[in-house]
Amino acid sequence: MFPLEDNLYGRSISGTAPPHRFLPGAKGGLYGWGRASQHPSIILIEGLFDYAVLWQAGFPNVTCGLGTQLNAQQLDQLCCGPRTVYIAFDADANGSGPQAAKRLADRLQAEGLTPLIVTLPEGHDPNSFFVSGGDASQFRALLETAR
Repeated sequence: MFPLEDNLYGRSISGTAPPHRFLPGAKGGLYGWGRASQHPSIILIEGLFDYAVLWQAGFPNVTCGLGTQLNAQQLDQLCCGPRTVYIAFDADANGSGPQAAKRLADRLQAEGLTPLIVTLPEGHDPNSFFVSGGDASQFRALLETAR
């Protein structure tokens, strides 16, 4: 568990508990939005470990929705001006991350944004991509091939 602004965030490392816990359950705005919003393109990811690894790899335009279902405030933040949004959700084996990315891309496109879905290797999220040996140039290549 560690503090996240006015809340706590926890992640199970044992595999016996659900992998993520956000306490309390209410969501606010996009995490790291103040810095990310200064860029014409945004990398939107699901979790804080994804955020941390991308930030460390030199991607200051990263922001985190703390899940795939964005609330009204988070959508308003993304839609506050014309921009490209790279959606880099988890490549879950059951397809839930890619499905959520597609739904969000359709919604953002309807709002006049340019959404691009980043295809990570199956079973990976941005954090595990880097932990398993990926680097910033390889992630940039994924951004360049986003559709």
